Amino acid sequence: MADARSAILEKIRAVKPAGFGDKATAWQQIPRSFLTGSALGREEILHLLEDRLLDYEATVERCTPGEIASVVKALLEKRGKSRMAIPDGMEPAWLPAEGVDFVVDRELPYSELDLVDGVMTGCTVAVADTGSIVVRNTAGQGRRAITLVPDYHLCVVFASSVVKTVPEAMRLLQTWNTAPITFFSGPSATADIEMTRIKGVHGPRFLDVVLVLD
Repeated sequence: MADARSAILEKIRAVKPAGFGDKATAWQQIPRSFLTGSALGREEILHLLEDRLLDYEATVERCTPGEIASVVKALLEKRGKSRMAIPDGMEPAWLPAEGVDFVVDRELPYSELDLVDGVMTGCTVAVADTGSIVVRNTAGQGRRAITLVPDYHLCVVFASSVVKTVPEAMRLLQTWNTAPITFFSGPSATADIEMTRIKGVHGPRFLDVVLVLD
């Protein structure tokens, strides 16, 4: 057994690249030929993000910064939502003045989060290529649980925070790489072995995105 193990390790050592044993050197030697940016204009990138989100069965409503509250109100009325969880630090100007009870999440137990009609958050960055939205555990975005437990998520995304590629987003997120970060691309969904799509397995089944043209 010992001889076989030695033989296998010897073969591995024979084919590994120089510096393989040094993790930092090996990391630097990894070829990275993927796209790290884009020549697309702002509107093309926003259109790509919308296209991806719609393909994931999310909805997208565009508005100006001054229209956020009215668009939020219309979406919640359309969905029949009257009691929404929001993270601490949510921008008050985004919230409609009446018609909805907003419950600030200050470590609400999961049992209470399960009883609200949905959650409303902001985001840190959105990735057009993948239709992904990134939420951090910070003011106005909140802890991971509030974006996973409720069955409905309304997310406010500013156009200035939309990038095209994942590498662009990762560069931005390096600043906050010590805190929990959540990526989601459309409503939660998965598929079984027969490719039957099932929504809501790991998070909200419904996602509305307010895309703010700032």
